[in-house]
Amino acid sequence: MRLDLSDLKLVVCIADAGSITHGARHASLAVGSASERLKSIEDDTGVTLFFRHPRGVSLTEAGEVLVRHAREILSQHERLKAELGAYAKGFRGKITLYANTSAMAEFLPGRLAKWLSAHPDVAIELEERTSADIINRVSNGTAEAGLVSDAVDARGLIVKPIADDRLALIVPPSHPFADRETLSLSEAIAEPFIGLYPGNALQDHISEHAKCLGRPLTYRIRMSSFEGVGEIVSSGIGVGVLPLALAERFGKKFPFHILPLTDPWARRRICICYKTADSLSPAMKGLLDFLSIQY
Repeated sequence: MRLDLSDLKLVVCIADAGSITHGARHASLAVGSASERLKSIEDDTGVTLFFRHPRGVSLTEAGEVLVRHAREILSQHERLKAELGAYAKGFRGKITLYANTSAMAEFLPGRLAKWLSAHPDVAIELEERTSADIINRVSNGTAEAGLVSDAVDARGLIVKPIADDRLALIVPPSHPFADRETLSLSEAIAEPFIGLYPGNALQDHISEHAKCLGRPLTYRIRMSSFEGVGEIVSSGIGVGVLPLALAERFGKKFPFHILPLTDPWARRRICICYKTADSLSPAMKGLLDFLSIQY
């Protein structure tokens, strides 16, 4: 049996996602490559790991055994990296930090610049993902830590708030909602929306809540940036949803009205999440400690 860490990671990602397609994305692989690798793993082990269904996959009994051991091995690997890193003099190397859209856009840039200036031997690789995906990665041992919304179930991870992150609807100045102070998404769900490109973590989060209300959002256009959303909304084309802090900043440049959303899921905080302090590399622990004291 010749299984390596990337094989174990792929099997865990597919098991958690319940789908080869979504599991491949979580493992940062093309679907075709993931399918071929999974077939090679099953051929090498001599057992079928997943039952294939029209809408996904489920673990066989043998698959459950492999996934249980794979989680332990991946977790041990993360601890090994952390312990070896402790022998280095100071902080060195590269760490990967996962963050949701709001954290990437508003909270992190200034703070990371300050921390990186104080630690010239450390490089940070930032990866934008949805909060649910980040929690899944940290839980299964394929990520050290991440920045997520507290509106998502953390599944037993350690979670510490580091910033407020409320969402707001922005509307053109002449819109009928412009005389309101707050609004719920259900009241605006029939409006034409200006959104962000498909795959954007925050936009996917908002779209999922719209589906839960029984009506998917209708998009007039999707933009590549929050600023683009603000500019199009101010032109009277439709409405959009932005983090409140960003809406207030762009509101100084574009004439739109800001309505904080009253939905519980829109009243959020950005949090750091990780398994245990012992599972963190010295550099990651130092970065998270720094981000925590900023709140």
